[in-house]
Amino acid sequence: MPLYDDLLSSDIRHVLVRHEQCAAHMADGYARATGRLGVCTSTSGPGSTNLITGVATAYVDSSPLLVLTGQVATGSIGNNAFQEADSFSLMMPITKHNFRCLDPSDIPEAINRGVSIATTGRMGPVHVDLPSDVMNKQVPEEAFRQSFNTPPPLEDLSAIPDAIRTLKNAQRPLLLVGGGVQWSNACSEVLRLAEMLMAPVATTIMAKGAIPEDHPLSLGIIGMHGKESARQAFVETDVILAVGTRFSDRSASGQSELPMTTKIIQIDIDPGEASKSARTQVRLVGDAKKALSLLIQGLERQRGESPWSDRIREIKERCQCTIDFDTNPVLPQTVISRLNKLLPHDSIITTEVGQNQMWAAHFFQARYPRQFITSGGFGTMGFGFPAAIGAKCACPEKTVVDIAGDGSIQMVFQEFATAVSEDLPVIVVVFNNGWLGMVRQWQKLFNDRRFSGTQLANNPDFVKLAQAYGADGVRVDRSSELDEAIKNAVASEVPYIIDVIVDPEEDVLPMIPPGGGAKNIIRGRCGWN
Repeated sequence: MPLYDDLLSSDIRHVLVRHEQCAAHMADGYARATGRLGVCTSTSGPGSTNLITGVATAYVDSSPLLVLTGQVATGSIGNNAFQEADSFSLMMPITKHNFRCLDPSDIPEAINRGVSIATTGRMGPVHVDLPSDVMNKQVPEEAFRQSFNTPPPLEDLSAIPDAIRTLKNAQRPLLLVGGGVQWSNACSEVLRLAEMLMAPVATTIMAKGAIPEDHPLSLGIIGMHGKESARQAFVETDVILAVGTRFSDRSASGQSELPMTTKIIQIDIDPGEASKSARTQVRLVGDAKKALSLLIQGLERQRGESPWSDRIREIKERCQCTIDFDTNPVLPQTVISRLNKLLPHDSIITTEVGQNQMWAAHFFQARYPRQFITSGGFGTMGFGFPAAIGAKCACPEKTVVDIAGDGSIQMVFQEFATAVSEDLPVIVVVFNNGWLGMVRQWQKLFNDRRFSGTQLANNPDFVKLAQAYGADGVRVDRSSELDEAIKNAVASEVPYIIDVIVDPEEDVLPMIPPGGGAKNIIRGRCGWN
């Protein structure tokens, strides 16, 4: 209450959410859309525990948050007081740093150092726990006059000459780009270096849009449901420059398929990540923007056309994935195709997690950094809608669209109340197939169609539910209805839901099965051969 009372006399915008998990997701969406710090707060006990899923989501994806939680009075800590939880310990494994302010003079350091820690090095959330009696006291003036220095992150770029030499000698270079490139604002350097080397660029899902996906050197996303062009180039390259990527099991786990002669240069601001892959020959620890700038300076001149650039053109021509069929029920790929055509070019796309996420990642054509926002390493259902609200708060002039499934949207549907009351007219496109689609797909492909715990019986009428909150929407049963629905949603002055009835038998393909490789990829409609 002391914090909220003071908000009335500040210029800070406060957004009242309906569930604390969504407060963290909204702050995360704000941070990802802008590259700046997002801030969320909750009360003690269940308020802080409800934040945990959202904070963990931000932590895994290196998103900078300042997380403020209330706490019982200092004299009651440890006595099982009303709404007491050990938020400090609960947040410890999912934050970069934790502060518990037991005295008012601790608060300036916690806030100032907390912001600095969250936004330097490998970014991430910082938690500040605020007991009620501490918040009710005045902070001594001298506490505001102190300076709080955060040590600079570890940097070791001594191997830059080795990296330059390796890239100059490469016959078939490839850039593998992860989310760290967006957080370091190094996307322009990635594009410049790629053009200098005539090297194709494959991205993880976290870096989708780091370079325009209609660029001749863009191969799109790599991974379990990635582009075949990206996978093919990945296994044919002789030198991989990996920038800001963790080599996760869902993106670049195909390292086992690489020839042993393939060289890997890795740039990462986190020393632990830069040293994680045993296949890495050259390790550079530091800011991606700085490291890439040094590489560009060292390479000096641009490489011309080569057999490798001819091969990349051939690979890209074999991977044309536009699927836009007039069917009933609607194909999810068709929905993405229409969004590509009809949304304003500067729109922001967020996603939930599951089939909807993979269809969006594979088929939506991102044109600029931070256009595509999704939960990566934590795979959090219910992320996309509140993240869209946070992104709309950050960029009110842009059209913001959440691509959702009928399972994930029901985890956070109550935030339509937030979007309406805060005048944040986001669009939600629901792929409604009556199932938890991704798990169903695995049960269908790998478990003899023995479907267990995946059918969503008795879904509500999503349009009527949205209208009950003061939003609007439309149900789409046929592909011919999509264009009008999208145009109406973009023009709407209130939050808008497009409930698209999609084919439950349509799978997200291509797909590399768990433990599988190039010889057993499931391709479906994918025309790759």
